[in-house]
Amino acid sequence: MVKILICDDEKDIVNALKIYLNNPDYTLLEAYNGLEALNILKENDVDLGLLDIMMPVMDGIRTLSEIRRNYQMPVIFLSAKREDADKILGLNVGADDYITKPFNPLELVARVKSQIRRYVAFGSLVEKQGVLTTGGLSLDTEAHQVTVDGEEVHLTATEYKIVEYLMRNMGRTLSSTQIYENVWNENAFASDKTVTVHIRRIREKIEIDSRNPKYLKVVWGIGYKIEKI
Repeated sequence: MVKILICDDEKDIVNALKIYLNNPDYTLLEAYNGLEALNILKENDVDLGLLDIMMPVMDGIRTLSEIRRNYQMPVIFLSAKREDADKILGLNVGADDYITKPFNPLELVARVKSQIRRYVAFGSLVEKQGVLTTGGLSLDTEAHQVTVDGEEVHLTATEYKIVEYLMRNMGRTLSSTQIYENVWNENAFASDKTVTVHIRRIREKIEIDSRNPKYLKVVWGIGYKIEKI
């Protein structure tokens, strides 16, 4: 489910955007000033923001500056201002796109879908808000917590380090020697057996069927990788 934050001080515009973006795959969150938007972001994993520039309490420029301190989701500015200088300012502070009011609903929807496609396509390759994610597997680098489909997985410290190392190199096949030297911080000695045992235990914890793994794959004769999904 894609979460979209709509932030505009005009309720009629918020309601119109909710109509245009009515989609069973979208969850729409609404705010009417920058502070409300920032509070919503603290409680929700938002995938895209629609942000007005001229708002009371905290305008869109200041709001986006604060957003970019902690979040990387795409943001589209909405503004009645058409001057190039305003567009350039908005893009320079971190906006991904800029739409002037009144906007064409079809154009708005197309731009929203475009930003979401890009974010979904590349989001699993980067660390977002301290969280590495692929499919339903997530690793919170700050809380040192791994979840699968929202359920916490209890790993040992070494198992966690292996998963983190593989997820930071998502899609790349790493040898037992590479895994051992980076996790244990010492030269590999009989590393194959040690790593294999830990990989088996990790699979039993994160996979529904450890014999047909979805995330943690073996590349025979080379090593292991966590798939990008």
